Amino acid sequence: QVQLVESGGGLVQAGGSLRLSCTASGRTFSSYTMGWFRQAPGTVREFVAAITWTGGSTDYADSVKGRFTISRDNVKNTVYLQMNSLKPEDTAVYYCAAAWGGLRRYDYDYWGQGTQVTVSS
Repeated sequence: QVQLVESGGGLVQAGGSLRLSCTASGRTFSSYTMGWFRQAPGTVREFVAAITWTGGSTDYADSVKGRFTISRDNVKNTVYLQMNSLKPEDTAVYYCAAAWGGLRRYDYDYWGQGTQVTVSS
């Protein structure tokens, strides 16, 4: 089992920045691909970004490419999502997830509880 706890959400004005963190406990964190997803009210959860266990490969949704950066610190068992140039449409609950295996946008095994990000116009 892997337990994931997100933090860093909040209220920010459009154009601002936030950094989300996700700290893992349980099985070996460094063996998992880590991802960030988000879900706005009335919509399905969507992929945001992912990073391999080495940190050598990343993947981003087109809607966040160039604005968001995913990174990880395997010593701290933490994955980060740096969000810059935020837009009101980025408002959502953001979830951290872990997957055993390679870089992917689907089929994640473990999920956190989520952290709310609200971007005001």
